[in-house]
Amino acid sequence: MGEGVEWGLHCCVTLGWLRDEGPVSIRKLAAWFDLPQEYLKKRLQALTKAGILTSVPGARGGFSLARPPEQITMMDVVTALEGPAEAFRCVEIRQRGVGAEGGQFRRPCGISMAMRRAELAWRRELAAQTIADLMAGASPSGERTRRTYARLRG
Repeated sequence: MGEGVEWGLHCCVTLGWLRDEGPVSIRKLAAWFDLPQEYLKKRLQALTKAGILTSVPGARGGFSLARPPEQITMMDVVTALEGPAEAFRCVEIRQRGVGAEGGQFRRPCGISMAMRRAELAWRRELAAQTIADLMAGASPSGERTRRTYARLRG
């Protein structure tokens, strides 16, 4: 997984804490996390395209959550940024080369089945965790974020 997933999740949590402040500019989000603005903008645009964020253009524009934090899962963010493809792709190398034995393999191999089970468990866990859950798990950070953001605006 690319680092853009971490960036996207942290931005979603931050935007959740700042949801009463209106749109947050890309400049402020990039500065907040000391990230390259153009790369972060591409990640946030992908989240906007997926309906996770909304974007308001202009000098007073920026990004906001498109829906309540309770309705955005970690899996939503991962899928928006990484795509829906499975992490492990079995290409059946056991059916190639000298060990192929004439293609007598009718079922997926144990490796493929184990990786599929792990992938499903990973996806289920991420689908069960919302941005609101992440916000609640780091509530002191939320208050600090709101205070610091208010000082930056004022």
